[in-house]
Amino acid sequence: MIKAAIIGATGYTGSELVRLLLIHPDVELTLITSESRAGHHFSEVHPQYSNICDMTLHSADEIDQFEIDVAFLALPHRISMDYVSKWQDRDFKIVDLSGDYRLNDAETYEKWYSKQHVTPELVPDVPYGLPELERNKIKDARIVANPGCYPTASALALAPLFSRNIVKENIAIVDAKSGTTGAGVKSKPITHFSNVNDNFKAYGLKTHRHTVEIEESLVKQAGDPVSIQFTPHLLPIDRGILSTCYVTPEKSITDKDLSDLYQEFYSNEPFIRLPKTLPEVKFVRGTNLCDIYATYDSRTHRIIVLSAIDNLMKGAAGQAVQNMNIMFDLEETSGLKISPLQP
Repeated sequence: MIKAAIIGATGYTGSELVRLLLIHPDVELTLITSESRAGHHFSEVHPQYSNICDMTLHSADEIDQFEIDVAFLALPHRISMDYVSKWQDRDFKIVDLSGDYRLNDAETYEKWYSKQHVTPELVPDVPYGLPELERNKIKDARIVANPGCYPTASALALAPLFSRNIVKENIAIVDAKSGTTGAGVKSKPITHFSNVNDNFKAYGLKTHRHTVEIEESLVKQAGDPVSIQFTPHLLPIDRGILSTCYVTPEKSITDKDLSDLYQEFYSNEPFIRLPKTLPEVKFVRGTNLCDIYATYDSRTHRIIVLSAIDNLMKGAAGQAVQNMNIMFDLEETSGLKISPLQP
Protein backbone atom coordinates (compact mmCIF):
# COMPACT_ATOMS: atom_id res chain seq x y z
CA MET A 1 0.00 0.00 0.00
CA ILE A 2 1.16 3.52 -0.80
CA LYS A 3 1.31 5.57 2.38
CA ALA A 4 -0.05 9.06 1.74
CA ALA A 5 0.03 12.35 3.61
CA ILE A 6 -2.21 15.35 3.00
CA ILE A 7 -0.52 18.56 4.07
CA GLY A 8 -3.24 21.13 4.67
CA ALA A 9 -6.27 18.90 4.98
CA THR A 10 -8.84 21.36 6.32
CA GLY A 11 -9.61 23.23 3.08
CA TYR A 12 -11.98 22.15 0.33
CA THR A 13 -9.23 20.48 -1.69
CA GLY A 14 -7.76 18.72 1.33
CA SER A 15 -11.20 17.44 2.29
CA GLU A 16 -11.75 16.16 -1.24
CA LEU A 17 -8.40 14.39 -1.18
CA VAL A 18 -9.43 12.60 2.01
CA ARG A 19 -12.65 11.48 0.33
CA LEU A 20 -10.73 10.02 -2.61
CA LEU A 21 -7.84 8.43 -0.75
CA LEU A 22 -10.13 6.69 1.73
CA ILE A 23 -11.61 4.66 -1.12
CA HIS A 24 -8.40 4.20 -3.11
CA PRO A 25 -7.57 0.48 -3.22
CA ASP A 26 -3.81 1.04 -3.28
CA VAL A 27 -3.46 3.82 -0.69
CA GLU A 28 -3.32 4.04 3.07
CA LEU A 29 -3.98 7.55 4.39
CA THR A 30 -1.26 7.83 7.02
CA LEU A 31 -1.05 11.53 7.92
CA ILE A 32 -3.28 14.58 7.61
CA THR A 33 -2.09 17.97 8.80
CA SER A 34 -3.32 21.38 9.81
CA GLU A 35 -1.25 24.03 11.53
CA SER A 36 -4.29 25.84 12.92
CA ARG A 37 -6.26 22.74 14.02
CA ALA A 38 -3.47 20.37 15.05
CA GLY A 39 -4.67 18.02 17.79
CA HIS A 40 -8.28 18.13 16.62
CA HIS A 41 -10.03 15.29 14.84
CA PHE A 42 -10.54 15.75 11.11
CA SER A 43 -14.27 15.12 11.57
CA GLU A 44 -14.46 18.08 13.95
CA VAL A 45 -13.43 20.33 11.09
CA HIS A 46 -15.47 18.49 8.45
CA PRO A 47 -18.44 16.93 10.29
CA GLN A 48 -19.55 15.01 7.18
CA TYR A 49 -16.65 12.63 7.96
CA SER A 50 -17.97 11.66 11.40
CA ASN A 51 -17.36 7.92 11.92
CA ILE A 52 -15.76 7.84 8.46
CA CYS A 53 -12.48 9.66 9.08
CA ASP A 54 -11.85 10.65 12.68
CA MET A 55 -8.06 10.84 12.27
CA THR A 56 -6.16 13.35 14.38
CA LEU A 57 -4.73 16.35 12.59
CA HIS A 58 -1.01 16.86 13.13
CA SER A 59 1.44 19.63 12.42
CA ALA A 60 3.38 19.18 9.18
CA ASP A 61 6.57 19.37 11.26
CA GLU A 62 5.73 15.91 12.60
CA ILE A 63 6.03 14.27 9.17
CA ASP A 64 9.26 12.47 10.14
CA GLN A 65 7.29 10.45 12.69
CA PHE A 66 5.31 8.81 9.87
CA GLU A 67 6.20 6.51 7.01
CA ILE A 68 5.27 8.45 3.85
CA ASP A 69 5.49 7.52 0.16
CA VAL A 70 3.67 10.55 -1.25
CA ALA A 71 2.69 13.93 0.15
CA PHE A 72 -0.11 16.02 -1.33
CA LEU A 73 0.48 19.70 -0.63
CA ALA A 74 -3.00 21.24 -0.40
CA LEU A 75 -1.56 24.58 0.63
CA PRO A 76 -1.98 28.19 -0.54
CA HIS A 77 0.09 29.68 -3.33
CA ARG A 78 3.32 31.32 -2.08
CA ILE A 79 3.42 29.01 0.97
CA SER A 80 3.63 25.57 -0.63
CA MET A 81 7.12 26.20 -2.02
CA ASP A 82 8.49 26.53 1.53
CA TYR A 83 7.50 22.91 2.19
CA VAL A 84 8.92 21.73 -1.13
CA SER A 85 12.16 23.47 -0.21
CA LYS A 86 12.31 21.62 3.13
CA TRP A 87 11.33 18.23 1.72
CA GLN A 88 12.83 18.18 -1.77
CA ASP A 89 15.51 15.66 -0.77
CA ARG A 90 13.21 13.35 1.23
CA ASP A 91 12.36 9.85 0.02
CA PHE A 92 8.69 10.55 -0.61
CA LYS A 93 7.19 12.02 -3.76
CA ILE A 94 5.27 15.29 -3.80
CA VAL A 95 2.15 16.43 -5.64
CA ASP A 96 1.87 20.19 -5.17
CA LEU A 97 -1.63 21.56 -5.69
CA SER A 98 -0.58 25.22 -5.45
CA GLY A 99 0.63 27.39 -8.31
CA ASP A 100 4.19 27.59 -7.03
CA TYR A 101 5.71 25.21 -9.62
CA ARG A 102 3.24 25.35 -12.50
CA LEU A 103 5.02 27.95 -14.62
CA ASN A 104 8.10 27.52 -16.78
CA ASP A 105 10.51 29.64 -14.75
CA ALA A 106 10.81 31.57 -11.49
CA GLU A 107 10.91 34.95 -13.24
CA THR A 108 7.46 34.40 -14.75
CA TYR A 109 6.17 33.12 -11.41
CA GLU A 110 7.42 36.20 -9.57
CA LYS A 111 5.76 38.51 -12.10
CA TRP A 112 2.32 36.90 -11.79
CA TYR A 113 2.38 35.91 -8.10
CA SER A 114 4.23 38.96 -6.75
CA LYS A 115 6.48 36.78 -4.61
CA GLN A 116 10.14 35.83 -4.84
CA HIS A 117 10.49 32.10 -5.36
CA VAL A 118 12.44 30.24 -2.67
CA THR A 119 13.62 27.43 -4.98
CA PRO A 120 13.94 29.03 -8.43
CA GLU A 121 16.31 26.29 -9.55
CA LEU A 122 13.55 23.67 -9.20
CA VAL A 123 10.84 25.45 -11.18
CA PRO A 124 11.94 24.51 -14.73
CA ASP A 125 12.33 20.84 -13.84
CA VAL A 126 8.97 20.21 -12.12
CA PRO A 127 6.56 18.75 -14.71
CA TYR A 128 3.14 20.25 -15.23
CA GLY A 129 0.66 17.65 -14.04
CA LEU A 130 -1.93 17.67 -16.80
CA PRO A 131 -1.82 13.96 -17.66
CA GLU A 132 -3.60 14.14 -21.02
CA LEU A 133 -0.86 16.47 -22.28
CA GLU A 134 2.19 15.75 -20.09
CA ARG A 135 1.90 12.09 -19.06
CA ASN A 136 5.41 11.05 -20.08
CA LYS A 137 7.01 13.75 -17.94
CA ILE A 138 4.88 12.92 -14.90
CA LYS A 139 5.70 9.21 -14.82
CA ASP A 140 9.26 9.46 -13.49
CA ALA A 141 8.93 12.71 -11.53
CA ARG A 142 9.53 13.13 -7.80
CA ILE A 143 7.63 16.43 -7.69
CA VAL A 144 4.62 17.27 -9.86
CA ALA A 145 2.82 20.62 -10.15
CA ASN A 146 -0.92 19.98 -10.18
CA PRO A 147 -2.60 22.39 -12.64
CA GLY A 148 -5.10 25.08 -11.79
CA CYS A 149 -8.80 24.44 -12.33
CA TYR A 150 -9.41 27.05 -15.04
CA PRO A 151 -6.25 26.06 -16.97
CA THR A 152 -7.28 22.39 -16.86
CA ALA A 153 -10.70 23.08 -18.38
CA SER A 154 -9.35 25.58 -20.91
CA ALA A 155 -6.17 23.81 -22.02
CA LEU A 156 -7.98 20.49 -22.52
CA ALA A 157 -10.62 22.27 -24.59
CA LEU A 158 -8.08 23.97 -26.86
CA ALA A 159 -5.08 21.60 -27.00
CA PRO A 160 -6.22 19.60 -30.06
CA LEU A 161 -6.63 22.81 -32.09
CA PHE A 162 -3.27 24.28 -31.14
CA SER A 163 -1.49 20.96 -31.63
CA ARG A 164 -2.54 20.95 -35.30
CA ASN A 165 -1.79 24.66 -35.84
CA ILE A 166 -5.41 25.28 -36.79
CA VAL A 167 -5.79 28.51 -34.79
CA LYS A 168 -5.24 31.77 -36.66
CA GLU A 169 -2.39 33.79 -35.12
CA ASN A 170 -2.52 31.42 -32.10
CA ILE A 171 -5.07 33.65 -30.36
CA ALA A 172 -7.99 32.40 -28.26
CA ILE A 173 -10.69 33.95 -26.09
CA VAL A 174 -11.55 31.98 -22.96
CA ASP A 175 -14.74 32.92 -21.14
CA ALA A 176 -14.93 30.74 -18.01
CA LYS A 177 -17.22 30.43 -15.01
CA SER A 178 -16.54 28.75 -11.67
CA GLY A 179 -18.37 27.86 -8.49
CA THR A 180 -17.38 29.55 -5.23
CA THR A 181 -15.25 26.68 -3.89
CA GLY A 182 -12.58 27.77 -6.37
CA ALA A 183 -11.90 30.71 -4.04
CA GLY A 184 -11.01 28.41 -1.14
CA VAL A 185 -12.53 27.70 2.24
CA LYS A 186 -11.58 30.98 3.95
CA SER A 187 -14.33 33.57 3.90
CA LYS A 188 -13.83 36.59 1.67
CA PRO A 189 -16.23 39.44 0.84
CA ILE A 190 -16.50 38.21 -2.75
CA THR A 191 -17.74 34.79 -1.56
CA HIS A 192 -20.16 35.91 1.15
CA PHE A 193 -23.65 34.49 0.59
CA SER A 194 -25.18 37.95 0.20
CA ASN A 195 -22.64 38.76 -2.50
CA VAL A 196 -22.81 35.48 -4.43
CA ASN A 197 -26.49 34.58 -4.15
CA ASP A 198 -28.67 35.81 -7.02
CA ASN A 199 -25.59 37.38 -8.61
CA PHE A 200 -23.12 36.76 -11.45
CA LYS A 201 -19.91 38.69 -12.07
CA ALA A 202 -16.51 38.76 -13.71
CA TYR A 203 -13.28 39.20 -11.77
CA GLY A 204 -9.53 39.28 -12.36
CA LEU A 205 -10.08 41.08 -15.67
CA LYS A 206 -6.86 41.09 -17.75
CA THR A 207 -4.73 40.13 -14.73
CA HIS A 208 -5.74 36.66 -13.55
CA ARG A 209 -2.67 34.48 -12.99
CA HIS A 210 -4.27 31.52 -14.76
CA THR A 211 -3.89 33.43 -18.03
CA VAL A 212 -0.18 32.71 -18.28
CA GLU A 213 -0.68 29.13 -17.11
CA ILE A 214 -3.10 28.47 -19.97
CA GLU A 215 -0.75 30.15 -22.43
CA GLU A 216 2.28 28.13 -21.33
CA SER A 217 0.35 24.88 -21.56
CA LEU A 218 -0.81 25.63 -25.10
CA VAL A 219 2.60 26.88 -26.26
CA LYS A 220 3.82 23.31 -25.79
CA GLN A 221 1.13 22.16 -28.20
CA ALA A 222 1.55 24.92 -30.77
CA GLY A 223 5.32 25.21 -30.71
CA ASP A 224 4.93 28.98 -31.05
CA PRO A 225 3.81 31.88 -28.82
CA VAL A 226 0.15 31.81 -27.81
CA SER A 227 -2.06 34.70 -26.70
CA ILE A 228 -5.08 34.04 -24.47
CA GLN A 229 -7.73 36.58 -23.53
CA PHE A 230 -8.99 35.01 -20.31
CA THR A 231 -11.92 36.28 -18.26
CA PRO A 232 -13.11 34.30 -15.22
CA HIS A 233 -16.59 34.68 -13.69
CA LEU A 234 -18.08 33.65 -10.36
CA LEU A 235 -21.24 31.55 -10.47
CA PRO A 236 -23.68 31.29 -7.55
CA ILE A 237 -23.01 27.53 -7.25
CA ASP A 238 -20.66 25.61 -4.98
CA ARG A 239 -18.59 23.60 -7.50
CA GLY A 240 -18.01 23.23 -11.21
CA ILE A 241 -16.37 25.07 -14.12
CA LEU A 242 -17.78 25.76 -17.56
CA SER A 243 -15.25 27.16 -20.02
CA THR A 244 -16.34 28.57 -23.40
CA CYS A 245 -13.46 29.12 -25.80
CA TYR A 246 -13.45 30.97 -29.13
CA VAL A 247 -10.81 30.75 -31.86
CA THR A 248 -10.67 31.71 -35.52
CA PRO A 249 -9.35 28.88 -37.72
CA GLU A 250 -6.83 29.45 -40.47
CA LYS A 251 -9.39 28.13 -42.96
CA SER A 252 -12.92 26.79 -42.99
CA ILE A 253 -13.51 23.61 -41.07
CA THR A 254 -16.52 21.36 -40.51
CA ASP A 255 -18.05 19.87 -37.41
CA LYS A 256 -17.01 16.44 -38.69
CA ASP A 257 -13.40 17.64 -39.01
CA LEU A 258 -13.53 18.81 -35.40
CA SER A 259 -15.16 15.61 -34.21
CA ASP A 260 -12.50 13.51 -35.93
CA LEU A 261 -9.72 15.68 -34.50
CA TYR A 262 -10.95 15.50 -30.92
CA GLN A 263 -11.76 11.79 -31.15
CA GLU A 264 -8.24 11.07 -32.37
CA PHE A 265 -6.51 13.39 -29.88
CA TYR A 266 -8.34 11.98 -26.85
CA SER A 267 -8.96 8.44 -28.08
CA ASN A 268 -7.24 6.72 -25.14
CA GLU A 269 -8.04 9.18 -22.36
CA PRO A 270 -10.23 7.64 -19.64
CA PHE A 271 -11.42 10.95 -18.18
CA ILE A 272 -12.19 12.84 -21.40
CA ARG A 273 -15.72 12.57 -22.78
CA LEU A 274 -16.87 14.05 -26.08
CA PRO A 275 -20.65 14.25 -25.74
CA LYS A 276 -23.04 15.03 -28.58
CA THR A 277 -24.86 17.55 -26.38
CA LEU A 278 -23.56 20.71 -24.70
CA PRO A 279 -21.60 20.11 -21.47
CA GLU A 280 -23.08 21.05 -18.12
CA VAL A 281 -21.34 21.26 -14.75
CA LYS A 282 -23.79 18.81 -13.15
CA PHE A 283 -22.89 16.18 -15.72
CA VAL A 284 -19.38 15.96 -14.21
CA ARG A 285 -20.12 16.90 -10.60
CA GLY A 286 -18.06 14.92 -8.09
CA THR A 287 -15.96 13.21 -10.79
CA ASN A 288 -12.59 13.48 -12.49
CA LEU A 289 -14.27 13.76 -15.90
CA CYS A 290 -13.87 16.53 -18.44
CA ASP A 291 -16.65 16.91 -21.03
CA ILE A 292 -15.66 18.71 -24.24
CA TYR A 293 -17.85 19.84 -27.13
CA ALA A 294 -16.45 21.54 -30.25
CA THR A 295 -18.35 23.10 -33.14
CA TYR A 296 -17.74 25.47 -36.06
CA ASP A 297 -19.89 28.55 -36.70
CA SER A 298 -19.68 29.24 -40.44
CA ARG A 299 -21.48 32.57 -40.05
CA THR A 300 -18.80 34.09 -37.81
CA HIS A 301 -15.98 31.80 -39.01
CA ARG A 302 -15.20 30.77 -35.42
CA ILE A 303 -14.66 27.50 -33.62
CA ILE A 304 -16.47 27.33 -30.29
CA VAL A 305 -15.29 24.79 -27.73
CA LEU A 306 -17.03 24.19 -24.41
CA SER A 307 -15.63 22.16 -21.55
CA ALA A 308 -16.98 21.28 -18.12
CA ILE A 309 -15.13 19.94 -15.08
CA ASP A 310 -15.61 19.76 -11.34
CA ASN A 311 -13.11 22.33 -10.06
CA LEU A 312 -12.44 20.33 -6.87
CA MET A 313 -11.92 17.08 -8.77
CA LYS A 314 -10.39 17.28 -12.26
CA GLY A 315 -9.48 20.84 -11.32
CA ALA A 316 -7.69 19.84 -8.10
CA ALA A 317 -7.94 16.70 -5.93
CA GLY A 318 -9.04 14.21 -8.59
CA GLN A 319 -6.26 15.25 -10.93
CA ALA A 320 -3.77 15.06 -8.04
CA VAL A 321 -4.77 11.43 -7.44
CA GLN A 322 -4.55 10.78 -11.19
CA ASN A 323 -1.00 12.15 -11.11
CA MET A 324 -0.13 9.99 -8.12
CA ASN A 325 -1.41 6.92 -9.96
CA ILE A 326 0.90 7.72 -12.88
CA MET A 327 3.88 8.42 -10.61
CA PHE A 328 3.48 5.01 -8.90
CA ASP A 329 2.65 3.10 -12.10
CA LEU A 330 -0.88 2.30 -10.94
CA GLU A 331 -3.98 2.01 -13.07
CA GLU A 332 -4.67 5.64 -13.91
CA THR A 333 -8.34 5.43 -12.99
CA SER A 334 -7.70 3.75 -9.63
CA GLY A 335 -9.74 5.42 -6.90
CA LEU A 336 -11.42 7.68 -9.45
CA LYS A 337 -14.17 5.50 -10.93
CA ILE A 338 -16.92 7.72 -9.59
CA SER A 339 -20.27 8.45 -11.25
CA PRO A 340 -21.50 12.07 -11.46
CA LEU A 341 -23.86 13.43 -8.80
CA GLN A 342 -27.02 14.46 -10.63
CA PRO A 343 -29.07 16.22 -9.38
